[in-house]
Parts: sequence; structure tokens; C-alpha cells
Amino acid sequence: MKLFLTCPKGLELLLEEELHQLGVEDTKQTVAGVQCHGDLEDAYRICLWSRLANRVLMPVYQGDAETTEDLYDAVQQVSWLDHIRSEGTLLIDFTGQTRAINNTHFGALKVKDAIVDQIRDLTGARPSVDKVAPDLRINVRMHRGKVTVAIDLSGDSLHRRAYRLQAGQAPMKENLAAAVLLRSGWPARIADFDLLLDPMCGSGTLLIEAAMMAADIAPGLQRKRYGFSRWTGHQKGIWDELVAEANGRKAKGLSQLEISLVGRDEDKSVLRSARQNAERAGVAEFIDFAACRVEDLEREQLPEGVGLLVTNPPYGERLGETQQLMFLYRHLGDKLKEQFAGWTAAIFTSNPDLCKVMGMRADKQYKLFNGALESRLFVYPISERRPEQTVREEEDVVPLSDGAQMFANRLLKNRKQLAKWVKNEQIECYRLYDADMPEYSVAIDMYGDEVHVQEYAAPKKIDPVKTFSRLQEIMTAIPVALEIPANKVILKQRKKQQGSNQYEKQSETHRFKEVNEYGCRLLVNLHDYLDTGLFLDHRPIRYRIQQEAAGKDVLNLFSYTGTASVHAAKGGAKSTTSIDMSATYLNWAKRNLDLNGFSQGAHQQIQEDCLKWLRMQRTPAFDLIFMDPPTFSNSKRMEGVLDVQRDHVDMVDAAMRLLRKEGVLYFSNNYRRFKIDHDALSDYVVEDITFSTLDPDFKRNNRIHSCFKITHKA
Repeated sequence: MKLFLTCPKGLELLLEEELHQLGVEDTKQTVAGVQCHGDLEDAYRICLWSRLANRVLMPVYQGDAETTEDLYDAVQQVSWLDHIRSEGTLLIDFTGQTRAINNTHFGALKVKDAIVDQIRDLTGARPSVDKVAPDLRINVRMHRGKVTVAIDLSGDSLHRRAYRLQAGQAPMKENLAAAVLLRSGWPARIADFDLLLDPMCGSGTLLIEAAMMAADIAPGLQRKRYGFSRWTGHQKGIWDELVAEANGRKAKGLSQLEISLVGRDEDKSVLRSARQNAERAGVAEFIDFAACRVEDLEREQLPEGVGLLVTNPPYGERLGETQQLMFLYRHLGDKLKEQFAGWTAAIFTSNPDLCKVMGMRADKQYKLFNGALESRLFVYPISERRPEQTVREEEDVVPLSDGAQMFANRLLKNRKQLAKWVKNEQIECYRLYDADMPEYSVAIDMYGDEVHVQEYAAPKKIDPVKTFSRLQEIMTAIPVALEIPANKVILKQRKKQQGSNQYEKQSETHRFKEVNEYGCRLLVNLHDYLDTGLFLDHRPIRYRIQQEAAGKDVLNLFSYTGTASVHAAKGGAKSTTSIDMSATYLNWAKRNLDLNGFSQGAHQQIQEDCLKWLRMQRTPAFDLIFMDPPTFSNSKRMEGVLDVQRDHVDMVDAAMRLLRKEGVLYFSNNYRRFKIDHDALSDYVVEDITFSTLDPDFKRNNRIHSCFKITHKA
């Protein structure tokens, strides 16, 4: 009989070669599949042993069809009682379209009607639809006036091996993992390797598939159900013989398996999933899983010998991740060249630019598709290091490149210019550099003995590899110029901010650091968020609030981590009220206040949309108000959208209703093109105090924020 096997794009040649190894010779490649001929035993063997196919389809009708009537008549040409019981269940997978049928759901409905009507006319009973575990799965494809009706012998896609119940983020499908391994030389070259290593193994798919290949375990052996399991044409005797043969091969393969399989990942929770997956696959005892970052990977901690390193590193699905990941790829490349001479490395990625920074030349590369993502597998032979490389690595000091030295000189110059001010003011958190040189577009902030680096996103027209090279010069220069360890330098990338993006989590370290600002103890987090919990440019206005707060009721709108409230309390405020939508940041504000010994009775936090809260208030209850709204926000928790340029008049009016007669409102925002509407706010005294709220570390970037002092007219 004729069979059609589907597979991911890019695997067609490998699938055809696999069929030949399974004894199926009459084959022909198509896009995302292979056609072949074989008997029922061949079809069963493919379902059980194919590591690459998604589905095994057995066509039962092919003919012309354009209209709904043509489709109905075509489906009725099949004798459906040869395939399903009258009271059985079915599921239709429909693809394609014509001018008359342009909706797959409608097409599937017509196919179902044709099958049900035929069986009901013959028996008086009718099958029903089951979308989860049907007795018969039917595949119908319409293309260029032709229709093909096929029985799906596989049922669920064959890439589901039944061992992976848990996975990490963006897991690789099992049949794609098998293709990556085959293209990497596994298991064809297994005699050349002493071990196989995946340094970023995630849920363990590559290692488990590799172990199953090496041990001759049929990938479908764990599955409890196939598309043919309740098909009326199923011949159980043939299937049972194949399963018995596969179990025998598995037992023999496992008894002879000697190669070391090693998996490392920094995420301990995903490693637990990997171990459980390996246990279900029956290969857990052959894989050594352990927690380890790529940066900490050492060849001497692995089993002896040469091997194959194969991995699917992160490739940057989210905005801003690519530059961060380039450091990971560069570090991986350096590790391979320094410690893994004689090995073969296979790196699979959907972002080939990342592999360019590894500084290695691929011997082979293959185009594969990870779902819809066009991806590349790069295979690198790792040669021995040259003697001059060894000498350079053993030198105590590696000289900076010209660009890195130039950048280091600028940092030293800036630090010298700010040194007197920093010492006099006893400042420990300040901005040292802010894109002073356009080609080195970063902001560098000092937080005591740590450095926070924010890279401004480069325009798309700039070569990302060139951008990364400059960023690497920056990261190389900072520890040398500032005489601090490299692990004290934290890098992030800043995109154009909309809504609350600047507050979104970047990681989950939960590492807080205490810093001091004019007598206030404040908690910052340099790792988990794009911003740290302390806006350094607002330092002067916070200090002004501290100096003016004695005996006053202070309102802090859009309060973030409550640093202005802490300053007000430090200055002797009678009470502080901090309002923000985020429970996370209000809790942070509470911790900041508690850290300074201020009771919660006089210092409260309210989780609310500030604009909504302002509209609900009428009584002048505050002597000092600080309002620092975002430039733009469309948060789901807000009513409507906030645009500071458009909405600032309404915000100021609402705040001024709550301000007592002699009170002061400080209105600040970071929109660089902001222009206050003096005419609309003519009922108040509006004074632009921006220049006086810029300390020396922000004077060279005087558009970092705008700040206004607003009071009632006498």
C-alpha cells in the first residue's frame, strides 16, 4: 500500500535515509514529508522505530474535488465500515482550501457528515467525534482541485515518545533533537567519542534521544496508543511481534551501553524534570545530570576522553536578549577552544548571528526548522591550541584593545571629574558614564562596589556582531579601569520603554543590596529588573523633599519603591502615603521604610491606579506631594491609557485639589520632549526647577527629566 510520512521541514532527506534503514526502499521526498510503498508490517515498523516522522498516513482515496458536493462524494467512495465500527469515534484533520471551501473547520465538518451519513444509512447507528482519543483519526487534504483521504496510523504525532511529561522553556521536539544528533554524527561516529555532553541540557531531550539511539531503543516503545490501535484493520499479531523484537533489542542495547552521557544546566528545577524524563525513558542510570553554569564548566570535572558536545542554547526570543546571549555564546566558544581540543561541537540555534561571536569556523552547517523558525546547526571540529595561544593565556595581564583602552580612559576621566563631589556629598550611587561616546552607547551607574551597565539598543541597521564587539570592549574595560572584579559588573539592555516595561522582571535572583543616600538606607536590586529600585537622577528632588517634609503630610504618587517616602519620613514628615499599582513595589517600599525604623501607622501604602485614586479624592489633606508618572502606560490594571504629555494637566489639577493652601506639588517626568502647558495651568504658580534638580553626574544629560514646583496662587 502507499504511505505518506510527514516530518518537520529540513528533515526530508534524513527521513528517507531512515526508511531505507528500516527496509523500505520505494521512497520519494516531498516538502515536509516522504512518500513510500510498503505493507502493513512496514507501516507498523515505521510507527515504532521512526525517530524523525510526525505522522504515518495511509491514503484510502485520491481524486478530483473542488466544491463541497465533490468533497462529500469523494469521502463516500471509501467503505468506512472497513475502518471504524458503527458506534466508534473519529477525528478529522483537514488542511487546504478551494474557492468553495476556504475554512478548515467547515471542510472537516463536511467530511464528518459524509462518513456519518454513510454508516448511518448502512447500520442505523452513527460514529461520534472524539477530539482526545478517537478510534480513528482521518487526514484530508485538498490542493489544486485534488483531494486525498488518509487513515492516520500514528494517532498523536510520533515525536511524542511518552517520556517527556515536563519540560523547560521552549523545549526542542524529540524528532528535531534526533535530527540534530544525526547531523552531528551521532550515533554513526559513536566509536570516535568517549562521552556526549550537553552543557545547557534543559529538560534533557537531546541526551535522552542520544541514549535511546545508542542503546537501540525504539522511540515508540513507551507509547500506549497509536492511530491503528482501534482501527478495524489492525492486525495485532504483526504488531505484537514487532514490539517483542523491539523489547529484545532494548534489553541487549542497554546491557552493552558504555558511553558517558553528561547533562549540565544552571536551572535546578528543570534538571529535576530532566531526571524524571530520563527515568520514564528507561535511561536515567546512563546520564549524569548536575547543576552548573556554562561559565563554571571545567573539562577536568568531566569523564576522561574526547567527545561530542551538542546543545541548543537560548537564542533570544524576547526583545533585548540578543546582546546578553552573545556573551554566553562567546563564553561557550572560549571554553571550547581552551579546554575541549579534539572534540566536536554541534550548536543548534534559531539566531545564527549569535554563533558568529564564538570565534570558530564551522566545518558543516545544516538548515533545519524549529516549528516555523528557520534554524541552523553548526558543527565545529575543535583543533589543538597553538603554542603561542598558551603563552598569551598564561600572561598575568591581557592588554586591552585600542577601543577598550579608549573607553577605559573616558571612565577614568569621568571618575576624576566627579571625585570631589562624590566625596563631599558622601554619595555611593551615581552615574559615571552616559553614552558620552556615541559608539559606546551605554549608561554606567556605580552602586557602591558594584557597577550597573545598561546598553541602549542599537538601530536595526547596525551589524549586531559589531555592536557586540563594542559591548565586549566596554565589559572588558570596566573591571580594569575601576579595579573591580568582573562578576561585580551587571549588564542589561534598555529598549524604548512603553507601559510598565521598565519594571518587568529580567531574572529571579532576589538579591537585594543596601545603599545609603543622605542618611536613608535603601534596598536596590541590580539583577532582577531593568531598573534597580532607585532612580539616580531624582536624588536631588528626594533630598529636597527630606529637607521640606518636617511636620507635613506627604503624598507620593506613582511611588515605585517608596524612596521619596523614606526621605520624607527621614525629614520628619507627620505622615506619608505611597500609591502605586504594583504590589511588588509597594512591598519593596514597606521594606525600605521598615529598614529605616518608620512605623507603618503613619506611613501607609495603597495599591491603586493613581489616576483613579486621584479622581476619587476631594479633601485637601496633604502639604507636600511628589508625582513622577511614567511617560506612557497601557497597563491592564489601569483604566485607559496614560500619556504624560496629553494627561499632565488633568493629573496636576487632580493633585492640586488635594494640596493644602500653603502646600507644594513637585511634578516630575522623564519624557525628553515634555512641554508643560502653562496656559492650562494658569490658576497655579508653576516654576521650572529642572536645572536645580540635576546633580553633577547628570548635568551632561540635562534632558534626563523635567521637574516643576507648583503651588496655589496667594
